Amino acid sequence: MKKAILFGASGFIGSHLLQDLLNDAEYEQITIVVRKSENINHPKLKTLIGDFNSLPQLKESLIGDDVFIALGTTKKQTPDEKKYYQIDHDYPVLAAKLAQENGATAVFVVSAIGANPNSSIFYTKTKGALERDIIALNYEHTHIFQPSMLLGSRKENRPSEKIFIKIFKVINSIFIGSLSKYKGIDGKDVAKAMNNAAKKQSDKVMVYQWKEMNSLL
Repeated sequence: MKKAILFGASGFIGSHLLQDLLNDAEYEQITIVVRKSENINHPKLKTLIGDFNSLPQLKESLIGDDVFIALGTTKKQTPDEKKYYQIDHDYPVLAAKLAQENGATAVFVVSAIGANPNSSIFYTKTKGALERDIIALNYEHTHIFQPSMLLGSRKENRPSEKIFIKIFKVINSIFIGSLSKYKGIDGKDVAKAMNNAAKKQSDKVMVYQWKEMNSLL
């Protein structure tokens, strides 16, 4: 049986992924790192309270075979670009590095479609830098997930995003062939694809867009 470490368990994708991992018989322990307790009681769950700044002090407890990273913020939540970059890039890379130093062999990271470290758009540039630097850690297996619009119900209220979700549900059918990567996907399906990808590890680096994620459902 394996052990997993999950960063971002309180988020949209991460909360679904946590339940999937806890229900997965292949894992004997799930360690999550959160800023405050999720108030979830489960015999397989180990909760560590921390953030980017305190993570190095938690290193000895970051023990796992598979590392799942679903960290991220929004411009509305984090308008300061330096802080945004820390959450979306620095924190995931540090988390993956520390876990790897403790013996982790596979990493699963949520990025975004269009990620490009040379992009002129801050969001896609940040995600591109994230992918580049995670791959550079040279894990035995690196899995990068690039969803487009995330569909599904979130805990927080995002009126403008709900409008875009309704639009995507209508136009999803027009994204065919090479455009299928732009199809919207439910956050719980991204989580399920990440969990199932852990059961099919062969390539050194795998990138999952809509088609690849959908094939794992």
